[in-house]
Amino acid sequence: MTQEGRRKGRDETEEERADRMWGELIQEVRVAQTGVQILFGFLLTVVFQPKYATLTPTDQIIYIVTVVLGACATGALIGPVSLHRLVSGRRVKPQAVRIASRLTFVGLVLLLATMTSSLLLILRVATHDGYVPYLVAAVVAWYLVCWYGLPLWARRRHTGRGD
Repeated sequence: MTQEGRRKGRDETEEERADRMWGELIQEVRVAQTGVQILFGFLLTVVFQPKYATLTPTDQIIYIVTVVLGACATGALIGPVSLHRLVSGRRVKPQAVRIASRLTFVGLVLLLATMTSSLLLILRVATHDGYVPYLVAAVVAWYLVCWYGLPLWARRRHTGRGD
């Protein structure tokens, strides 16, 4: 088939596109929700452990920041479910998909921050070594490559100018 005869996009209405995109978004959110909920649940138990009382004030602040970030990430990643439930049947699915997509992106950024601060706290408590910030920075760089760098590269590389 020639370049001219090749179809671009899908032959779907705005509502059909919104339905498809909603289904894809919910599948993506399910993966992120599970991870953030397990991490957040774990974080909530830390304060009740005897070792918590021996943390330095800096580590306690890191813990508090981590819990707040985890709570915010959980809220953002569960938000699309609530949004869908509250607007269902109101004929606003295309708008709801856009809002839910933005909420999900914010949730992923907050999840990145939660995982970063969790890793920082755990490694500080486990090792008390000066290399911890470098190790955390390397892991964050890896997350950034996997979560944002590669997807943005693929989008740029494989999306034509007219798309």
